[in-house]
Amino acid sequence: MARRVAADVLDTPLDPTALTEACADDRCGAVASFSGVVRDHDGGRGVTGIAYSSHPDAARFLAEVVDEFLDRPGIHAVGAQHRVGDLAIGDHALIAAVAGEHRAETFAALAELIEQIKSRVPIWKHQAFTDGSTEWSALP
Repeated sequence: MARRVAADVLDTPLDPTALTEACADDRCGAVASFSGVVRDHDGGRGVTGIAYSSHPDAARFLAEVVDEFLDRPGIHAVGAQHRVGDLAIGDHALIAAVAGEHRAETFAALAELIEQIKSRVPIWKHQAFTDGSTEWSALP
């Protein structure tokens, strides 16, 4: 069984390098990581920032998702963190890392992990646009 390195919902800046390094494992030929950052546009509109809100049990949901990847053959470490609160352009909103014996299974696990987090962990985005408007997304 793989190690769960992290499954956290935090209101402080995320450190993708630390998470990736924590997933390192001598049995692994690949450590793949993902950093989701706040961009300056969405749907053709300029973005000034994002506020993320979460359900009180969001960390439990995140841990459940991460733990589903721990029994995958060839995977030895998995971690993910999502930030909540006010984020500026360039801030890390979601980071994840997977260590596996081979690149194909590692990349596949990482891609699926991100999709599962985005679809199942109750974290909502309130985006602010340069024209002064705002928009919620990912609401239940």
